[in-house]
Amino acid sequence: MNSSGPGGRVAVVAGGATGLGAATALRLGAQGYRVVVGDLRESEAAATVETITAAGGTAVAAGFDLADPESVGALFRSATDRFGGVDALFNVGADMRTLRYDTDIVDIDLEIWDRVMAVSVRGYLTTMKNAIPLMVARGGGAIVNMSSAAAFQGEPTRPAYATSKAGIGALTRHVATRWGREGIRCNAVAPGFTATETIRSAPQWPDLEKAALARMHSPRVGEPADVAALVAFLLSAEGAWINGQIINIDGGTILR
Repeated sequence: MNSSGPGGRVAVVAGGATGLGAATALRLGAQGYRVVVGDLRESEAAATVETITAAGGTAVAAGFDLADPESVGALFRSATDRFGGVDALFNVGADMRTLRYDTDIVDIDLEIWDRVMAVSVRGYLTTMKNAIPLMVARGGGAIVNMSSAAAFQGEPTRPAYATSKAGIGALTRHVATRWGREGIRCNAVAPGFTATETIRSAPQWPDLEKAALARMHSPRVGEPADVAALVAFLLSAEGAWINGQIINIDGGTILR
């Protein structure tokens, strides 16, 4: 792995079409990574790629489904076919359509539970299962998984979401301990309320912002660029001695 800087390194952003994934893909592209922007919504991934390349970066879009192991395998084959390998992975994809049905453990439809686990736990496992051998072959690499503040705080709803994010923490620690001595680092970020473009465009945005600010020790809510900066740092050589950590980035909402 090239430890002198990101130039020439290959990063896969699994879920990079919009939101935090897109913000991170843009930052990595600006830093010189060759970026594979994977997402179920290939047209939106292509739009993110256009923004990266317009700014002078190198990126390609790849349509894939986190819930389909064959599709995940094809994503990494496309990365190696185009760029020769993989050095960095950011797992950020999720099926956000399930949130409105993620009620409580008495009322939740088990199909919703299974869908969340298939995408956000098995999906992340499958991307890492594909990425790790490629990273070992290149002398090491770095992985960042998307967790959430929900993994650390009890909520009356979203049990599937919270459980999946807690499970991502366990997978992160497993990879760090199993492959750390082979040069692979694996960490997770746990954002609090972050104002993506979708959230800001919601009719209830002013109330959402007010409620979020009441829970945090910060004068503002989070921005996608905040999370992108942390992910880029963890993937970089500057984060070389950070491994197996779940790092909260939430304006001081959770203090631990």
